[in-house]
Amino acid sequence: MVKKDILKSLIMEFYIWKLPEVIDRDITLPSDSNKIISVVGPRRTGKTYLLFQHIHRLLKNGLPKEKCFYLNFEDERLDLTNNELDLILQVYRELYPDIDLSECYFFFDEVQNVDGWERFVRRIYDSISKNVFITGSNSKLLGEEIATSLRGRTIKYKVLPLSFKEFLRFKRFVFNSKRDLYDSGKKSRLINMFSEYFIYGGFPEIVFLSEDLKIKTIQEYFEVMIYRDIAERYGIKDTLVLKYFLKRLVENTTKNLSVYKIYNELKSQGMKVGKDTLYKYLDYVQNVYMIKLLKKHHHSIIKTEFAEKKVYLIDNGFLKSIRAMGREDFGILLENMVFHELSCKYDNIVYFKGRKECDFVLDDNIVLQVCYDLSNPETAKREIEGLKEACKYFGKNKGYIITYDEKYHINENGIDIFVLPAYDLAVTGSLE
Repeated sequence: MVKKDILKSLIMEFYIWKLPEVIDRDITLPSDSNKIISVVGPRRTGKTYLLFQHIHRLLKNGLPKEKCFYLNFEDERLDLTNNELDLILQVYRELYPDIDLSECYFFFDEVQNVDGWERFVRRIYDSISKNVFITGSNSKLLGEEIATSLRGRTIKYKVLPLSFKEFLRFKRFVFNSKRDLYDSGKKSRLINMFSEYFIYGGFPEIVFLSEDLKIKTIQEYFEVMIYRDIAERYGIKDTLVLKYFLKRLVENTTKNLSVYKIYNELKSQGMKVGKDTLYKYLDYVQNVYMIKLLKKHHHSIIKTEFAEKKVYLIDNGFLKSIRAMGREDFGILLENMVFHELSCKYDNIVYFKGRKECDFVLDDNIVLQVCYDLSNPETAKREIEGLKEACKYFGKNKGYIITYDEKYHINENGIDIFVLPAYDLAVTGSLE
């Protein structure tokens, strides 16, 4: 059978192939969870390499490579229907008849490319091996439907663009925050690297590209997300409206989002689209992890869900490559970057708005503003007043203002305010 021969070639290629060296991410996948491990996230964020990272660890701990089964379902040579998925197991047994499959680890990369993958993966998990790992970049696999598809058998791990700490690791730059902040040479290198991360973001491939290729590559990522992950997946034919909608989301980064306002703009330009369609587009864009919405704090859960929300892009590189940004927009870049850093560490993030506004409240416990530069007295007064109001509301006696490169401490009406540079937060991973 031709398909069997192709499968045998793909399987043997993996065993002959030397696994690429990997730079460890902060995420570590579990080995014996007795759950299907689902690795999800935007395109080009390193989901496949996270699988390789785990395979490296298994091999280092003594597992024979033949007991690690890896298959990339995006390989153009692999053309299986849902009725042919069992060929994978048949071929594996023919190649390694003496191996007990219950001891094997199965890694299925981009598994959503074959219809019926859910039943196949469930069957392996239920009757063959508890060691199953899958990745996917399709919006269906990225969304909440994955829990339904695998019926409580899975634990989901989300892979996002690099944090700044991971970025430094990719650059092979070791920085000890307690010691090296006082080394002018190392601190200067740190700030230079932070500037690069600040502008171009943390997609892993971008770290190693020359400056002239960074923006072009990120623009390509954006186009693929639009046409393949959204338009193709959801059958959107009028991509002109979709692209306009995305452009407006990018322009509204760190600001309150009004779908109704965008609807009226389109209507005034003679573009026919319903408000419900735009709300669907908003869901699609979140499904592929292009944006994340930040909710406003309310005591009422219902009010929080339906209140106005702010828009943040998944990576600063998207902002810089899609939207023309001058120095006057650096505050937007900084706030977007800080939100990405915080969302890697905190699950519960909201913004506060009373008489004044405060950018982030973390776990109802940490109150935080972001401001690129506090040198203007009016700007400093506005940020401090917003922070003080939020601190009083949440009963806190301290808060933080994250800047680009300022560090000092002040006390305002009994509230300790710590002004910190963003690279300090990013390197230490802590506000303390």
